[in-house]
Amino acid sequence: QAAADPMSSFDAPEDGPKETSSVSQNISDADAFKILLEMKMKKRQKQPTLPSTVTELDTEDGSKVYVVGTAHFSDSSKKDVVKTIQEVQPDVVVVELCQYRVSMLKMDEKTLLKEAKEINLEKLQQAIKQNGVMSGLMQMLLLKVSAHITEQLGMAPGGEFREAFKEASKVPFCKFHLGDRPIPVTFKRAIAALSFWQKVKLAWGLCFLSDPISKDDVEKCKQKDLLEQMMAEMIGEFPDLHRTIVSERDIYLTYMLKQAAKQIELPRASEIEPRKYIPAVVVGVVGMGHVPGIEKNWNSDLNIQEIMSVPPPSASSKIFKFVIKATVFGLMGYGCYRIGQRTAQFILSMPAAQSYLQKLTEIRSQH
Repeated sequence: QAAADPMSSFDAPEDGPKETSSVSQNISDADAFKILLEMKMKKRQKQPTLPSTVTELDTEDGSKVYVVGTAHFSDSSKKDVVKTIQEVQPDVVVVELCQYRVSMLKMDEKTLLKEAKEINLEKLQQAIKQNGVMSGLMQMLLLKVSAHITEQLGMAPGGEFREAFKEASKVPFCKFHLGDRPIPVTFKRAIAALSFWQKVKLAWGLCFLSDPISKDDVEKCKQKDLLEQMMAEMIGEFPDLHRTIVSERDIYLTYMLKQAAKQIELPRASEIEPRKYIPAVVVGVVGMGHVPGIEKNWNSDLNIQEIMSVPPPSASSKIFKFVIKATVFGLMGYGCYRIGQRTAQFILSMPAAQSYLQKLTEIRSQH
């Protein structure tokens, strides 16, 4: 706003002296940028006091990336995000969201809480339309898990991302990036990686999840040692699922953070002036489970083309899909049959229908 509307001079009363502001009316965009950048640099702490959940990473050209590891249903994670952004005054904030989940950033907590608790037919249809039958059903099962946690804690998911969005808007020249792989790609790759019986076992476990969850349990997810132990248990049972849902997304998130951490070009007063670059400061907000993978991949040359492809469905996927469709259509057919049977019985029991049938019987007997 300062760049677009520089402070203008104002007139004092007729009998008083005329005063002008210290900022020229004809300030250039480059000068306005420099003024705001200087203000931002003064607020940026050279040695920031950061929460224990923050991991600091450096790039070859001197840029810094502060990765905030969060638990997705945690008030303390929201505070960690706010403090980190305020301390480092970043140029870019990257969050573990994709375009399919971006709506949660602008919805209020009350609406989100209601939405997260409700699993209905409309959501199922939307998930299937977006991701296909198999991936859509798996997404609904995971939404059921999220709804279970929401019900237990009374807290909507993604609070740390909403706080990051709000705080980023308060920092001059701070960009906001979505850093996660599109969810349809993740679900389709995850489904393709599982065998038929693994799909059945996973679906069964998600359907009957009912263990109580406390806020202390959520906070424990921010402890790296405990989280790694939980991950190890998951890897033992579903190694391919862990690879597609966690390890591949570690690579994608790392790639996006490194892209965001490229040096920033300063504006030039003219085309003749040489280009100048400064190192970037980036804050990444991701689930704590992704932090070890991001650290591991940080100094590697990454290619995300392979993890963005969707493999063709396997034979087990086709069988499972056929079984699901057959079950759904079978239930619908049986429902229609039962409704039709009851409707026919109801019509035949009516006096008018019985009288009409009796007349038909008499006519037929006469002939």
